[in-house]
Amino acid sequence: MPHSPRTDPIALDCDVLVGAWPPRADLDLSPETTATTLARAGIAGALVCSGRGAWFDDRGGNDETIAACATQGWLPAGTIDLRNALNAEAELDRLVRNDVRAVRLFGPLQGCEPGFPGYSHVIDAAVRRRMVLLVEGDLRLLWRGFAGRGATVVFLDAHAYHVADFVLAARAEPGFLASTRLLNAPDSIERVVGEVGSARLVFGSRTPVSDTSPAVLRMRRARLSAADWAAVTGGTLTAALRR
Repeated sequence: MPHSPRTDPIALDCDVLVGAWPPRADLDLSPETTATTLARAGIAGALVCSGRGAWFDDRGGNDETIAACATQGWLPAGTIDLRNALNAEAELDRLVRNDVRAVRLFGPLQGCEPGFPGYSHVIDAAVRRRMVLLVEGDLRLLWRGFAGRGATVVFLDAHAYHVADFVLAARAEPGFLASTRLLNAPDSIERVVGEVGSARLVFGSRTPVSDTSPAVLRMRRARLSAADWAAVTGGTLTAALRR
């Protein structure tokens, strides 16, 4: 018998962008349009970062993020330019003063890897401030850079083909979490929950840079208990941000 999709609101999306995204000038990343897209998809809340900070201006992008979140009722995720890590601690302190509890690291976009001195410095600085790290890139290559540091990390690009690698890494690292965005195989979400629990998954869509609907449809059709579904769609990330 087919599994009926859930219609409950998705409480929190870990992966939403606003502002500038130069490779996709055709997209409207305004907060207003993004809010409409999320509402139509049944997504009630979002952890949001400005694309401006990813590409060319972390401080200005962080200001844009904070302002958009204040207007829309979202949660802000700051960012740090990994190519200019000498400014990281001052900017992280400014984010913390503005109640920003997460920082998003655009390593592949900025040509940086966790083994680089600057990236490593940013990781340590964020961990000392008890911030949640949102990390882009292939988790199979990145995980060692975060292991053994007591970090809470959301791997935003965890793929259905990477489920075994994530589970093995997560067993040793209680702070490792994965976004559901690319866990689009018929059983990938269920497999992660079955192996390491719903406290290791968070819903993500990358709205509006990616189409919102595939991630939402897969999440709504996930064969999870009500408690696990609630955790993945908001509870896990909310708890991480409160640590």
